[in-house]
Amino acid sequence: MLPIPAEELNGSGTLGPYWTFYRAVVAEQLNRWLPGRPSTILDLSGGRGRWSAHAAKAGHKVIEVVDFRRALEGQQQLRDADRVRQVRADDLGFLPDGSVDAVVAEERALSIELMAESAIEDVVRVLRPGGRALVCVDSLVLGMAILAEQNYWAHLRQTGEVMLVPWPDGSITRCFSSGQLRELLTGAGLEVEWVRPRTVLSPSTVDHVLATDTRALAWLVRTELDAHPDDDDTVGIHLVASALKK
Repeated sequence: MLPIPAEELNGSGTLGPYWTFYRAVVAEQLNRWLPGRPSTILDLSGGRGRWSAHAAKAGHKVIEVVDFRRALEGQQQLRDADRVRQVRADDLGFLPDGSVDAVVAEERALSIELMAESAIEDVVRVLRPGGRALVCVDSLVLGMAILAEQNYWAHLRQTGEVMLVPWPDGSITRCFSSGQLRELLTGAGLEVEWVRPRTVLSPSTVDHVLATDTRALAWLVRTELDAHPDDDDTVGIHLVASALKK
């Protein structure tokens, strides 16, 4: 899979069919991953995306931290619905130990938070024994693509060090190999269930199939999720992992 240009990553570029597919993959993956019984879910996706509403629709109670470990961008109105309670906080000190059944950190939450080790320790503390975490991070494939676009060729040599990548907008992202993501999770005391690229199907493949038959989206999503490219960090702009607290 060829890296997606950085200007496409916000979904506003020319890859509309691919982003439709990508979001459908995330939604179905979350469907399969969420607990089978009504549970308390902590959403650390920063108020980005629709994952709190998605989990609530599946029957779960959700605590959505709208600006976890990031600077506020305006003073958006918080809401407290029947199943989704929004909280503004930069850490999880407001939650007692072992108070949630599952944690969702979508929308690259642990890549935006450069001190991911501290963030995942917070996650482990509030998870109950037997609870699970689903996290999505930027991959080394993405990091190297962004560096190449900015002509930072000297930084492209693979090392075991943390890769911090400057984006054109001035922000910084932390990119992970599958091994580094495993180390992050196990170092905090979690047992990794799996690590995989979020998608392995290329934008060109998705575009070709959907251009031929728009009804093929569900088939493409099943094909993606039934593949098992575990620990393959040579494809895909994002890695996703599931981990268990013993």
